Amino acid sequence: MQKDKIKDAYHDSKSFYDRVLTQDNILSKAYMKLFWGGTDDVAIAHQMLSYIPEGFSGTILDVPCGTLVFTSTQWKRLNNAKIFCLDYSEDMLRQAQKRIEGYDHITLQQGDVGALPYEAQSIDLVMSMNGFHAFPDKIKAFDETCRVLKKGGKFIFSFYVRGKLRRADWLVSHILAPKGWFTAPFQTEEEVRQILTEKYTKVEIHTDNAMIWGVCEK
Repeated sequence: MQKDKIKDAYHDSKSFYDRVLTQDNILSKAYMKLFWGGTDDVAIAHQMLSYIPEGFSGTILDVPCGTLVFTSTQWKRLNNAKIFCLDYSEDMLRQAQKRIEGYDHITLQQGDVGALPYEAQSIDLVMSMNGFHAFPDKIKAFDETCRVLKKGGKFIFSFYVRGKLRRADWLVSHILAPKGWFTAPFQTEEEVRQILTEKYTKVEIHTDNAMIWGVCEK
């Protein structure tokens, strides 16, 4: 089952997942330079978090939340918000728990983005950082994250898109997808833009090599 393959992949990668994303050593920096054109996930994460107003007090869904390596500091500061952090991998959630111990406004939950356990129009902001490329049913994920957003709510996102950087496409198709970290099919920038413009009233999109990121308003 594809979902079990994904879960196993993130179980196996839990010891180096954060290091690759944060580029905290020479090997991870070389990997990002060689295969991803030097894309800086840390800089993209900061840009994404800048879309959230200071002192935000609404409801946030972080999916997939991963280990909260980029978001935990921001989520802990937003102590007047209600934050749901959902991931399919129990291993990611165990790592995340260590970062938010004692913060009662943050809830961790195992679940599937294709069947979100939230009412329609119940969330003010959905954050999806480095996640859509792992989802088996991306169209359902787009549908579900839009469904739970309130009118005027924001969808903030970043993920891999094909067709922007040949060596990244090779890495994904030959290594990352077979191992279960990424899951085909993958959209192009143009396909993502079309999907988002059909669902949201305002769409802001940026690309950095093979990564797409931005913010939409429902």
